[in-house]
Amino acid sequence: MTTALLLTACGGGGDSTKGNDKIPGADTGTAAPASPGPSASTDVKRPDITLPSDLSDSFENWKTGDTTKDAVLADVQRRVDATNYAIAEGDAELPALGFYYRGTALADAGDWVTSIVKNGYSITGVNRYYNPKIDLFDSTSAGVVYCEDQSKAFAKERKSSKVLKTAVTDKSYVLYTTRLEKNDKGVWQTTKLASQRGHKSCTP
Repeated sequence: MTTALLLTACGGGGDSTKGNDKIPGADTGTAAPASPGPSASTDVKRPDITLPSDLSDSFENWKTGDTTKDAVLADVQRRVDATNYAIAEGDAELPALGFYYRGTALADAGDWVTSIVKNGYSITGVNRYYNPKIDLFDSTSAGVVYCEDQSKAFAKERKSSKVLKTAVTDKSYVLYTTRLEKNDKGVWQTTKLASQRGHKSCTP
């Protein structure tokens, strides 16, 4: 397994060769300080997610000012954190995955975490997520496109803790396209996720 393939999991799923080069709204956005973590809804008991000290997720421009859109983006952020937490913990059965994924996306996430752990890897460094674009399809479904910068994130050998640093290229930047559906608890769960490395809307 290459480091590049491993680190795609930081966004929540494996590489996909499918994708539209002209995704509406996916090629704009400016850098801004990372937004604070989403505040949990008071009426939903959410799983605790604490990333290890050598791993962090940074989310830029992750608020729109629209209550519904911000709720969707907050659960995308939590889903990303949950995925990286599962990888760091080496636990594909982590309850947080089932909280923020469902359907085929949940099965794919579990398989991906399992493959990383089986190959003896974890992750370390800083994952930067930016340029989110959101479409509300109706009151219970939405689509979110966003980018990830993996230039400061690396694979780490689980046994030795050796960090496998790689050169930064266009492949260090990943475009994600996702679909989310709100469940009866009000949680926006990811039901579909695809990724594409080196997409022009994400590369500097």
